Amino acid sequence: MGIMLLGFMAVGFAIVYRVMRDAPPPTIAASVIVPAGSEVLSSLTVDGTIQVTYRAGGAVMLAVFDSKTGELRQSTEIATQ
Repeated sequence: MGIMLLGFMAVGFAIVYRVMRDAPPPTIAASVIVPAGSEVLSSLTVDGTIQVTYRAGGAVMLAVFDSKTGELRQSTEIATQ
């Protein structure tokens, strides 16, 4: 009985693995827009967002964009003390 249960579990894991492996990659926006003349310091994708840190004039800004549409969600100035 135990061996049969292990066999069913192995088949179940194999099916789940195949389905997850063959899933298409998530869509990511082709581009995002930061103000003209700004210098991009870093960018990364996290939890469905594209986060861009850039320097505009003397301010350092963090812009959070939706990764599917490229639409700006939030913008925050990063200050130093």
